[in-house]
Amino acid sequence: QLQLVQSGGGLVQPGGSLRLSCAASGGTLDLYAIGWFRQAPGKEREGVSCINSSGGSTFYADSVKGRFTISRDNANTVYLQMNSLKPEGTAVYYCAAAWGCGYFPLWTDFGFWGRGTQVTVSS
Repeated sequence: QLQLVQSGGGLVQPGGSLRLSCAASGGTLDLYAIGWFRQAPGKEREGVSCINSSGGSTFYADSVKGRFTISRDNANTVYLQMNSLKPEGTAVYYCAAAWGCGYFPLWTDFGFWGRGTQVTVSS
């Protein structure tokens, strides 16, 4: 069964950058759209970005447009490059797989999830 393995995250100062990675174990990502979601304490899960299976279409929440970039390579990994990070970006970030980005930013169509990685933006 497909498993998503996340890496990256950590503590960064406001204005700094981080890159998150999402890799496949027990399967391949090339048939799936991959979404990134985040959840802050006491808040609902929020869709951040999504990339379709070919990498030809990408989608972003308004709150991250121009600062975050989603990409995928041929090595079965999807990345989320996060620049100009703000304190409100502090959350647990999850990657998830679905057949498409059609319902993004809703998360209910995403059937496979990573375990999450903490991103803390603080001085």
